[in-house]
Formats: sequence, structure tokens, C-alpha cells
Amino acid sequence: MNKKIGFILVLLLVSVMMVGTVSAGLFDFLGGSNNSNQTANDENTFIVGFDAEFPPYGYKDASGNYTGFDLDLAKEVCARNNWTFKAQPIDWDAKDAELSSGSIDCIWNGYTIDGRENDYTWSNPYFDNKQIFVVKSSGNVSSIKDLSGKTVETQKDSSALAALNGDNKTIKDSFATLTEVADYNTAFMDLESGACDAVAMDIGVAEYDIKNKNDSAADFKILNDSITTEKYGIGFKKGNDALKDKVQATLDEMFKDGTVAKIAKDYGISEDALIQPK
Repeated sequence: MNKKIGFILVLLLVSVMMVGTVSAGLFDFLGGSNNSNQTANDENTFIVGFDAEFPPYGYKDASGNYTGFDLDLAKEVCARNNWTFKAQPIDWDAKDAELSSGSIDCIWNGYTIDGRENDYTWSNPYFDNKQIFVVKSSGNVSSIKDLSGKTVETQKDSSALAALNGDNKTIKDSFATLTEVADYNTAFMDLESGACDAVAMDIGVAEYDIKNKNDSAADFKILNDSITTEKYGIGFKKGNDALKDKVQATLDEMFKDGTVAKIAKDYGISEDALIQPK
């Protein structure tokens, strides 16, 4: 190769490398980052992955701030450990990828242990929950048997869906259709418009939505018959026992000093649903 040409190529390569370095530095200076896991790798930052449309456990309030029962528990855990708390809304379908990549440290959002026991490193269960059906008060559905031949909706990848596809498949098979929707806001709008006859969901979310989010709260009711009961826990990446143990020890303290019960009361959650540490 001609020495002059070789020298020019070397100069061009060095220039490209310098531009890339300067660009990365400028990006960081402006508040950006080329590493999506940069915050997650900070040992003093605790990043909680959650569904931002799952009240009362995690959601966006009228002021645009993320709040909820589980998020408030996580905030208190962080305060007691001198950690920085970060609420990270995620696409629920991508939750496992987010956890595996380190973009989040845990899934803490009314998350059911049952059926997922071997998928994560779990905290102890801290909440008893039921899966139920919501229907219109003015309709002709008063029991699960009345849903035979009806159109039912539930959130995709939800505990209610898992229950209906599992031990309660007989109930599902009686429906005309079981449709998966992106979120329960959509399901409630479909129920109100008549596009579906019932919504299968968590009782805590149902009670919150009926009481706080729907203008015509009296038009909806929860059937007395539940689909199943389940336990909520905090899901950590499999093998991350060190972080799980720190969070668990702090949560146990919060149960013992009454903090968990107080936060539950703030969100209208019955203390009877809380699972006290052994």
C-alpha cells in the first residue's frame, strides 16, 4: 500500500474514533446514555418495574406522578436502606426481558407467585388476592354460571388469564369468547359500552376502578363467586438472593412496626389481605 494512502487511512480512523468519543461524552453531558443499564448497575439505586395502569398497586395519579400501594412500600424500603428509588413503568409483555437485562431490579406490582414459583427468586408472599368478575349492575349476570355464552375480557398475561387457562379452564370454555386486551381501562370501557359482558381481574384493582375511576360506579358490581385466590410477592431475577434478602428483611420490619398496614389503609386496602411475616 502507498505510504501516503496508508497515512491518510490512519488519520481517517482516528478521526472517526474521536468523533464517536466526543459524541458519547456530549450525549452523557446532555443527560443521555448509550448504556440503558447504567442506572440499573448503580448498587445504590433500586429500580422497580411495574405496570403503570394497575391501581391501587402502581399507576399514574392526576398530577402525572407514579404512585400506588406497592410503589409506596418500595419507596419506604429504599428510604430505610439509603437507596435511590426509581419507579420504572414497563411493557408488561417485556417484563422478563427487562429483568434479565438488568433494566429493572425487580417486578413489584401486584405480582402473583402462584404458577410462577420457579421463574423468579421470590420474596415471601405479602398479600392475599382474589381473581373475580366485574359485570354491569343492570345486566342479567349474577353468578359465574350466567357467563355461559357471554363475551369476557381480561388483561393479556394477567393472573386472571392464567387462572382461566389453568385450573379454571372449564369456566373459560363456557364463554362465547375470552378476549385479551392491553389494559383494564380498555376492558372497563368495553364493559360500559356493551362490547363485553364481564371483565376478569384482581379484586383490588376492580374495587379501586369501580370506586375511583368510573363516573358511573353504581353501574358495576363484583360477582360474589371468585375464580381463584392467589398470593402476591416481589419477583427478582433468579439467583439474586442477596438483593431479595435485603428487601425482605426491611419489609419484615415495616410489617412489625405497622408501616405496611398504614400504607395499605391509605389505598383503601383491607388489613385482612396482608400476609404477616412468620
